[in-house]
Amino acid sequence: MSAVHGFGLGIATHNSAEDTLDVFYPKPLSSIEGDLAALLQGVSGPLDDSQLVELSSNFASVGANDQAKLAEQLRSSAGRVVATTLVDNAAPATVADAYLKLHLLSHRQVQPHGTELEGLFGLLPNVAWTDQGAVCLSDLPQRQLDARLKGTVLEVASVDKFPKMTNYVVPTGVRIAHTARVRLGAYLGEGTTVMHEGFINFNGGTEGPGMIEGRISAGVWVGAGSDLGGGCSTMGTLSGGGNIVISVGRECLIGANAGLGIPLGDRCTIEAGLFITAGTKVTLLDGARKPVETVSARDLAGKSDLLFRRNSTSGTVECLTNRSAIELNESLHANN
Repeated sequence: MSAVHGFGLGIATHNSAEDTLDVFYPKPLSSIEGDLAALLQGVSGPLDDSQLVELSSNFASVGANDQAKLAEQLRSSAGRVVATTLVDNAAPATVADAYLKLHLLSHRQVQPHGTELEGLFGLLPNVAWTDQGAVCLSDLPQRQLDARLKGTVLEVASVDKFPKMTNYVVPTGVRIAHTARVRLGAYLGEGTTVMHEGFINFNGGTEGPGMIEGRISAGVWVGAGSDLGGGCSTMGTLSGGGNIVISVGRECLIGANAGLGIPLGDRCTIEAGLFITAGTKVTLLDGARKPVETVSARDLAGKSDLLFRRNSTSGTVECLTNRSAIELNESLHANN
């Protein structure tokens, strides 16, 4: 029996037309093998009470006790209970598939680029995220009126395709100063701190530990021990990076208001305010700080121990070897 890519038991939210708006999967699984994988081959779609009872028994029979307990707990749900099985790592075909893949990322079951997300953005509905959960935009005016008639206000936090991650999962060992700035589908490794102006998009994230005060765009991976300074930015595949996968190696520093459009190796630094794109002309300096040659920044992609700076006199972007790896303040990353 081949492995099953992903599985989740969840609670789905629907609009008045019975379209799925979101699904909450408390305990998703990935890379499932053996008897459990065989059991999940035929499990998919809405589940009634009798099906949950049977599923709980089946889970217990193959030793999947956490899933058996969850199936029992979901019997008391006021919402619609669904099961979603991703037999292989194919692009999501339904909203339920898409939400399961986002959950797998934020639950650290898979790392960014570890699950196929082609077409996900167009698949997800744009909804109002409220203090009563996901609300379809066409249903929103009536829901707001209903709340007012009861003397309350329906609080609309955002209108977006993606909800904030912390309404679905809070990974262990992290700090998030402003939870609305981390989308579901972000991967936050142990020891990650996201400050108020930090942002992490879906299918991007951090190995941890790390201090994130800038923007991690979709698809961008930041290695252990790296800092992203306030207001800095990384180019993702959705924001201009094309097919190039942007990444930040270990023990790197991207200065405040700086930017990155190439993959960085380990122990690299970009000075504050300097944006490096693939086409940026960079003058290489030798050990005596003398110009050697000028190259495009793409020629330096993935290389380690580099310091990018702008010459304050000529304005030329320069690159020299950076032998001193940054050292993070350990007290800032002691999240437990």
